[in-house]
Parts: sequence; C-alpha cells; structure tokens
Amino acid sequence: MIGIVMFFVALFALLLGFPVAFTFGGIALIFGVWAEGFEMFAFMPYRIQSIMENTVLMAVPLFVFMGLVLQKTRLAEQLLESMGKLFGGVRGGIAISTVLVGALLAASTGVVGASVVAMGLISLPVMLKYNYDKGLACGTICASGTLGQIIPPSIVLILLGDVLGVPVGDLFQAAIWPGLVLVGAYVIYILIYAKMNPEAARPIDRDENVSRQQEVIAALKAVIPPLALIVVVLGSIFAGVATPTESAALGGAGAIVLALLYKQFSWGMVYHAAKETVKVTAMVFAILLGATAFSMAFTYTGGDHLVEQWMLQIPGEKWGFLIITMLVILVLGFFIDFVEICFIIVPILAPVAELLGINMTWFAILIAMNLQTSFLTPPFGFSLFYLKGVAPSGVTTRDIYRGVMPFIAIQIVVLASILVFPEFYGM
Repeated sequence: MIGIVMFFVALFALLLGFPVAFTFGGIALIFGVWAEGFEMFAFMPYRIQSIMENTVLMAVPLFVFMGLVLQKTRLAEQLLESMGKLFGGVRGGIAISTVLVGALLAASTGVVGASVVAMGLISLPVMLKYNYDKGLACGTICASGTLGQIIPPSIVLILLGDVLGVPVGDLFQAAIWPGLVLVGAYVIYILIYAKMNPEAARPIDRDENVSRQQEVIAALKAVIPPLALIVVVLGSIFAGVATPTESAALGGAGAIVLALLYKQFSWGMVYHAAKETVKVTAMVFAILLGATAFSMAFTYTGGDHLVEQWMLQIPGEKWGFLIITMLVILVLGFFIDFVEICFIIVPILAPVAELLGINMTWFAILIAMNLQTSFLTPPFGFSLFYLKGVAPSGVTTRDIYRGVMPFIAIQIVVLASILVFPEFYGM
C-alpha cells in the first residue's frame, strides 16, 4: 500500500500549492528511500538521459515557439475583425466568429492563454457593446480558447503520444474529426441559444459602405496565411514527408515568415518568444523528471500491480474501466493541471488499457478530450483565470462560471460520443 499512500500524499501536497516538479520528486525520494533505500535511484541518471534524448519531446519547445511568435503578429486581431464583420449580421454571429477564430488559432498557435486573452480583449467588448448575455460571451471565449488542447498540433497529444507509445502523427490525424465535431457543437449551441433568446445575442448592423464581396475578400486575406501554415505543418506529417518534430521546426520557421508578412518581425520579438519558450519547456521537463522519479518509486513499491488488480476487477471489463477512468480524469482535472495528469495518472492506467485490448490511439483521444475540459472547470480552470484577468469590470467571476457550464456539458457529450461511437470518428 506504500505506493497508494504516496499517490494520495502527492495529490494533497499539490492541493496545498506546492510546486509540482518538486512535489513529485521529493515525495518519490522520501517514500523510495523508506521502501527500498537509495539503491532504487541508481538508474535515475539513465532515465533522465533517455528523456533528454527523446526526439518526440523535441516537438514541444518548437510548437511552443511557433505559437508564441504567432501570438505577437496580430494574427488573432485580424482574424477576429474580419470574421466578426463576415458573421456579425447573423444572430449570435460574433460568438460564432469567435469559435471559428478559436479553432484557427488552435491549429496555428495552440497557446490557450494567448487565445483566451486575445479574444477576451477584442471580442468580449464587442459582444458586451451589442448586449450579448455576459455568460454566453464569456463561455464562448473560454471554450474557444481551449480548442488547442484537442485540435492538432496539440501539446497534450504530443505528451500523450510519448507516454502511451503511440505515434504522434497518428494522434494528430485521429484528433481532427473530434475537434471539428466539437467546433460544430459549439456553433449549433450558439445558434439555438440565440434563437431562443433573441435579445441575448443580437446581430450587428452591417457597414453599408462595404460590400459583401469586400468582407469575404478581407476575411480570406486574414484566414489564408495561418491556414497555409496549418496545411504545411499538418500536411507534412499526414503525407509522411516529415516527422512531428521536423514539422514543428517547419512551423517555427513558418511563424517567422508570417511575422515578416504581417510586418511584426523584430529580433527583440524573437528573443522574447525564445525566452518564454525556454520557461515553458523547462517547466514541462522539470515536471517530467519529477514524474519519472515518482513513477519509478510507485512501481518499485508495487503500487502499479495494486492499481492493475483493482482496475481489472471493475464490473464491465473494458467499458467499466473506460467509464471509471474518464470519471477519475474529469474529477482530477478540477484540481490539477493536464501535465501532471499526463505524466502521473496516464502511465498508471496505460498497462491496464493494454491488458484489456483497448486501442491506444482511441484511448489517447478520449483522454485529450477529457483534459480539455480541465481548462474550463472551476475552481482551477486556467481559461477562467485568463479571461477574468482581461475582462471589463462589469464582468464577474460568477458570469464566467455560469457561461462555461453549457460548454463543459457539450465537451462531456462529445467525449461520450467518442466513447460510444468510436467508428464514427474513424477509430
């Protein structure tokens, strides 16, 4: 039972606010030495070396760099302005344009914080100006900003691919259809809400001096550059021309080209993007090293066998395991970050999934869709914090929490559809 005690002590320490990497590493050291002595950690340097030599994980800093460079190109601003004019005449049109821009930003930048902040600064004031329901406006922005967790190239999918031993290219391909279904579900919800509450999502008046053709051309000009980058990055993977790591490097170079195209390039911008990339990457790898020590101590103390026995005794075999697993990850997502879940929870569950004959690509997509929900769930949903930080004074935390609830429900429904009808998604 030492491993199980260690697991709950780690969760308790995280809830108290201790740094994640040091929590996992420190608890692993304490319990590992208590159970087996210092000899347990003799092979730790070799594990660290294998992590640092992992070419799949090299894609993480490259995609982060790509997203940070694009964040500074005014890409989000131009997309929101042009798409807002294109769909503004439809009831709920600004919210719909926000969802579509969120999907494009997800596929090009994938940086949740940047997407939510950009749309919160630009789209939220416009929606409030036209008397949109505050909950609908806030929920749309938060949900749209988190699409980068399921729509490739997603950092979550890269981490899951490494942990589960599934090719990242396969995960990227498998995630496209669920991501598009989620976008479509958001749009349908907004249209239904606007139909049922006409005063809560009014259309905006069109500028009579600008023709419909000019609006379409302006929208295409804003959409084509990031769309071209998406096609190059994902197309090179799907066509088998490049590995995910190579396509990530291509994406970084493409982001620089777009910065030049948008006349936002400067060496200072590149320096700041590179500096932020180092910070994010260091955080991810520090957590990974701590998680590696934790999983090693957990395994040596027999915790993995105990979990395996418990999981295999769940009624319903494969389906019982999947339902319990999804519920556990959903609940944990209320309190801890997706990185910790990827590195601590998923490695414990993966061997049981393999024993039950579960398709690991399908399993990874289920987890990724589930982890996306963690960005919206109170009290620690990051998207909620990002939006609150830039929202006008009239928007309360209650408005934000109320607004995200329907979108959380939509994500759970889509997750359930992937679970029940995997063949519909090509899995």
